[in-house]
Amino acid sequence: MGVTHTPLTSQSSEPHRWVIARGLGRSYGDAAQCSGGVVVDTSAYSSIGLIDPVTGLVEVGGGTSLAAIMRVSLASGWFIPVSPGTRHVTVGGAIAADVHGKNHHRDGSFCSFVASLTLVTPAGIFTISPDEDAELFWATAGGMGLTGVVVKATLRLIRVETSWMETDTERCDDLDAVMSAMEEADHNYRYSVAWVDCSSRGKHLGRSVLTRGDHAPIGALGLANATSFIDIPAESRVRVPFTLPLSAVGPHTVQAFNALWFRKSPKRKCGAIVPLTSFFYPLDGINEWNLLYGRRGFVQYQFVVGPQHADVVRAAVGMMGPAGIPSSLAVLKRFGPGDPGPLSFPIEGWTLALDFPAGLPGLPPLLDRLDELVVGVGGRIYLAKDARLRPELLRAMYPRIGELEAVRDRVDPDHVLQSDLSRRLGIGQKVPS
Repeated sequence: MGVTHTPLTSQSSEPHRWVIARGLGRSYGDAAQCSGGVVVDTSAYSSIGLIDPVTGLVEVGGGTSLAAIMRVSLASGWFIPVSPGTRHVTVGGAIAADVHGKNHHRDGSFCSFVASLTLVTPAGIFTISPDEDAELFWATAGGMGLTGVVVKATLRLIRVETSWMETDTERCDDLDAVMSAMEEADHNYRYSVAWVDCSSRGKHLGRSVLTRGDHAPIGALGLANATSFIDIPAESRVRVPFTLPLSAVGPHTVQAFNALWFRKSPKRKCGAIVPLTSFFYPLDGINEWNLLYGRRGFVQYQFVVGPQHADVVRAAVGMMGPAGIPSSLAVLKRFGPGDPGPLSFPIEGWTLALDFPAGLPGLPPLLDRLDELVVGVGGRIYLAKDARLRPELLRAMYPRIGELEAVRDRVDPDHVLQSDLSRRLGIGQKVPS
């Protein structure tokens, strides 16, 4: 790749020089921030090798974005196996957060499709895989960058015939209805996601729009022109021009938008053909959409609980309306079994992601109550989206975190690799010498 890999060290005239890697900055929290330390820009590690036409294996740089891979892979009929809600994420970041998508119930998370990776650490450079130094590999999967910098990875892509999605959409009158529908038929679809109205109450609490789908085969398109089967995603030209002085997203606008969105969605529509980008990345259609939240920004909160704890999801949705803090965007998905990584977020069950305008009165205590609700049933929150979890709850949510810390002691004995997140939550604290 034309880049020399050297072990990370804390050599500096300053007493404490911590190091953390940063990709495209799409983490909602402080995982890629390092106050008083060094943030490594991984953009130099951006490359895409040849895709094996049989296995779909491709070697890419750790700083390569999923968007860049898609632009190359779709042209030859391959797609990212697991994609989060934005394509503007680096491979290294996707590994560090072990990102998940709408297909976790079928395919698991991102690192299930990583055949091997090259990791630069203070102790040296390691090439690892699920079979070669599996302990370090899985500590890196979801390890929030605390085991080293991913400079190269071999991914296993999935074969697709087109860049279109064949989708079924249905409207569900309440939360129980959408959760029942997902339990009954999600196994028939590769992808499944539900938008949830958290401002509705009473018998319509948690009314939802459920969308499920699969990659559309050529036969489903009915197009005579074969060049239309593959449409390479283009960058959005729509942009929020400036930060609003006040948030355009508040309780009243959220309630009005949710009511409109629910009513405009079809009661049931099967076999719709939609572009891949609008199915996977609706928010990517507007550059810097976060500026709509004003100068204070927004908070995203995501948790997962076991399949037997659907009542926690109901309780969480029910808490927002009475508190006067409805989520501006709420997304419900089902997870299958999680990866072996001790800090990987997904566990089998229900996951709910919630957006809130920052600065709303009563928001911090509401999130604290949600934390207690989640941890009380053995659930956890997603660290890639966290900036405010109380440290004493971390080890209850991630009881295997000691395994990660033991691996770090091996590859980073002086604990050079630290972030604002790791120091805030007390993950393996040790001052570099």
